[in-house]
Formats: sequence, C-alpha cells, structure tokens
Amino acid sequence: MRSMTGFGAAAHDEASLPLRVEVRSVNHRHLQIKTRLPADLAFLESDVEALVRRRLDRGAVSVTVSFTSPAGLHAVTVNVPAAKRYKKLLASMARELQIPPEVGIETLAGLPGVVGGEVDGRSLRRVPKAVTAVLGEALAALERMRDREGEALRRDLAKNAERVKKIVARIAKRMPTVVKRHQQALHARVDELLEGRSQVQPQDLAREVALIADRMDVSEELTRLGSHLAELERLLAKQGAVGRRLDFLVQEFLREANTIGSKCNDAAVAHDVVELKTVIERLREQVQNVE
Repeated sequence: MRSMTGFGAAAHDEASLPLRVEVRSVNHRHLQIKTRLPADLAFLESDVEALVRRRLDRGAVSVTVSFTSPAGLHAVTVNVPAAKRYKKLLASMARELQIPPEVGIETLAGLPGVVGGEVDGRSLRRVPKAVTAVLGEALAALERMRDREGEALRRDLAKNAERVKKIVARIAKRMPTVVKRHQQALHARVDELLEGRSQVQPQDLAREVALIADRMDVSEELTRLGSHLAELERLLAKQGAVGRRLDFLVQEFLREANTIGSKCNDAAVAHDVVELKTVIERLREQVQNVE
C-alpha cells in the first residue's frame, strides 16, 4: 500500500550539465501531472509525463526541472551587417546633434540583434538522457516516501477496522434482546389500552409482533458489514493501487451503519451506531490518501 503524499529530489552534478529535478505529490482522485520545465527543455514535457505515468497511478504530481544552460550548449552568433547598420545610424545621429560619434564595441554588442545564441543541437542530444536518469532517481525517492507513508496508513486502517469489527459484534449480540424487549413492550401496551375489556386474538398480536421484528431486523446489514470487513482485510494485504476500491468500500460501510441506525430504536444500539460512524469516518479520511 502506498500513500499519495510524498517528495523526491535528485541532481546531476556535472559542471557541464547542471540539472536538478524535484517531484511532489498530494492526494487526488486521479493522476494529475503538472510539469515546470526551462524553455530549453520544453520539448521534453511529453517524455517527462510518460515516465511519471509509468511509475505512479494516482495523485496530483508536480515535477520541477531546474537547468542552467552551460556555455557549450549554445552557439554564439554575431550579426555583422546589423552592427554596421547600427554604427552608420548612430554616426548620422551624432552629426545631426553635433556631438562626438563615440561608439564602442560594447555599445554595439549590447544592441538588439547584434549578438545572439542558438541551441547547439549536438550538445542538446545528451540532455534528454540526463533528465530521464535524474527524474527516475527523484521518482524512486518519492516512491520510497510514499511506501513509508503507506505502511503507516495500513496500520492505522487495520486498527480502525478492528474497532469496527468489535462494534458490529456488540450490536449483533444485543439485537435479540432488543427485539424481545420490543415484543414485551407491545404486549404490555396492548394490555394497558384494552384494560381487560376485550381480548386481542393471539394470531393478530403474533402477526404484529412479527412485523415489528421484521422492521427491526438488521441481520442482513450486519452480514454485509462482516463481508465488507473481510474485503477490507484482503485489500490491506494486497500490493498495488487499492485506493479507489477502499474508497468505495468505506462508502458501503457508512450505508450499512445508517440503515442499522434507522431500523433499530434502541438507546444502546444508537450509541454503538454513533461510535461506528465515527470510526468509519476516520477510515474514510485515511483512505483519501491511499494510492
């Protein structure tokens, strides 16, 4: 089991190719990838996303690549015709304004379009391989952190699942007593209302008692909760991405708990249902972080 929260970083320390990659992830319903690449490496965006998708299944993932272009990566160009044109125009302007035409090489070099740089394709060919290697290291660090977080989540989920199991067992143990007390209360109420004036047919009273017992019967809900607990235990032991299935399972836990609460009119069971829903809510919060 993995968490969706984590951080990983790696760097390529060679002076000829200074490169650093940071990967952050938080919980998300699907896999969402955001990349931040320098302009020189924008062409690698699809490759970066593809590598992340191969390694991760869920989470909002942010990939930041820091890259300082070394001098050897760019081929410097000088536009001599443009420099001559600038010099001629500046000299003409100096004569017009009657000032000395002092135009140095530094001034000309700083003018737009005189000195420029283009990416050297041959030098750039080794960058994708370096980015892929460093990104792989950063993702490995991220996965290790997500694994550690996932193990902590697994232990906490197992602890709360055990609490659910105990509460369900407590409710199941009490239900026969609850039904019997409601039957006794019905008999007593009938006797109180009739005050001995007439008698209800035994079969009619038995039918009403049976209807009440049926309305209060939560055996199906308890059985389904037991099945859900077994599935939860299986998923906690399973490797890989199980977050979506856990999320669905916890919703089913809550559905059964609500049904039990609505069916059973008993103070003790009502308290158990409140506690049950509280534990299920803790399960739900933790499941939101599982990949």
